Amino acid sequence: MIQTPLSQPGWHPANLPSINRRFEFLDPRETLRWGLATFGEDITLASGFGPSGIVLMHMATRIRPNLKVFYLQTDLLFPETLALRDRLSERLNITFTEVHSGLSLATQEQRHGPALWRLNPDLCCHLRKVEPLRRHLKENKAWITAIRRDQSPSRRHTPIVSWDGANQLLKLCPLAHWTREQVWVYIRQHDLPYNELHDAGYPSIGCMPCTRAVAAGEDSRAGRWAGSSKIECGIHIQPDGKIIRLQPAA
Repeated sequence: MIQTPLSQPGWHPANLPSINRRFEFLDPRETLRWGLATFGEDITLASGFGPSGIVLMHMATRIRPNLKVFYLQTDLLFPETLALRDRLSERLNITFTEVHSGLSLATQEQRHGPALWRLNPDLCCHLRKVEPLRRHLKENKAWITAIRRDQSPSRRHTPIVSWDGANQLLKLCPLAHWTREQVWVYIRQHDLPYNELHDAGYPSIGCMPCTRAVAAGEDSRAGRWAGSSKIECGIHIQPDGKIIRLQPAA
């Protein structure tokens, strides 16, 4: 196991640059092994069932078969996404934890008006994703996500390990330095299931009302919140409104 200051009680965010230098050129499984060994039962993996998340689930459950894995149930997920969840549960022997806001779509409409995702998509994401995530993460000391630097300009400087100030715990992005091509090579090599919407022009899939297929040459996330300036749902943003990032080591 790789030893770093994070395995000691007195660590602080100033340790992170040296930790990132250790993992920048290593296989993502080394980051996962370190995180799982360091935080034991107090680490969880978040998934939106995208290709990167599928890769991480496969890698991580090979290291710890009983790893805690959760997803945010917004009540607006594609049927294809839920079907993929069930296929992954069977294939990888994962019991997913469903994290829900506790707010029904009907109640949301009564309080905020119909189709809040069109009227105020930031508020909709905050109610159905950000707040439930924060409540759930309070039970953990670290979480694992599948975001990558090549997904969008806002994620270009994503570190492999960072302090998540919004949720007050450590955040691991083991695939931050991977490319889309590497992710799909891994999926094909291991014959892993994936969302069939990817074959229909949906490279990035979120909630049904806020996701469309993209045209040739468009950014892979151009189909998310199309027609608005919104680029992130909010779960990867600090309290000051900035994307959670740490300049990666050269």
